[in-house]
Amino acid sequence: MYVAPSVVVETERLLWAFLRDHLRSAGMVGLPQTLDEALPHHEAWLDPRLVLAQTCGFPFVKHLKGRVRLVATPVYEAPGCSGADMCSVIIVREKDAPANLAACRGLRAAINETGSNSGYNLLRAAIAPYAGGRAFFTEILKTGGHLASIEAVRNGRADLAAIDCITHDLLRRHAPERIAGLVILAETPRGPNLPFITRLSASDHEIDLLRAALKAAIVAPELDKVRQTLGLKDVTVLDESAYDILLAHEQAAIAAGYPDLR
Repeated sequence: MYVAPSVVVETERLLWAFLRDHLRSAGMVGLPQTLDEALPHHEAWLDPRLVLAQTCGFPFVKHLKGRVRLVATPVYEAPGCSGADMCSVIIVREKDAPANLAACRGLRAAINETGSNSGYNLLRAAIAPYAGGRAFFTEILKTGGHLASIEAVRNGRADLAAIDCITHDLLRRHAPERIAGLVILAETPRGPNLPFITRLSASDHEIDLLRAALKAAIVAPELDKVRQTLGLKDVTVLDESAYDILLAHEQAAIAAGYPDLR
């Protein structure tokens, strides 16, 4: 799910090469040589050929549970992360930054898509206590991705956006020019990091192999630079119910009279 900047894409290819070789050595067959970077992620998640993918936590808990198998959850070293949990950071332009979230009423928000946890669900959860059951923003701009949302705030088409804290940190470390002129106004409520999944038909043995390969990638000396680039420090196995907190954020917003970001 993290595809920018370009150094991240190249690094994830190296990570997959390690996982592929480790899985092959453990006897798994039918593995793709390279990552499929063309298939839209919504299609990849339910592709019956799926070996391993990362998905957003909100689609996982709302639409994918019972249709895919949870493999593991990554643990990142990034501001905004705590153990296997993450948040989004709400970014604004530094030169005309509002004082706080309450002062954002009447501004324009950019979102990547309504199905996103980091760009929509967590932002809704952060705004709901201030909305009073009424429309809070004057406009919701759908951009299609975090990078586009960031650019929309930078160029003035929108005034704020909620960005996955890991995405923000990757840009901060590897492409700081992409977030120049922006500051973090607030953090959103939290939830588990974006999980790794595989197809529903995967056997328990295959799940064990995938988890072992991911664990091996965390300790392999040859992947030191890969882990450093990605900010990846561990993987852990959570129960699916750990992701129910993301539904709880949605339900709390609904209970507050703010079912949709508006």
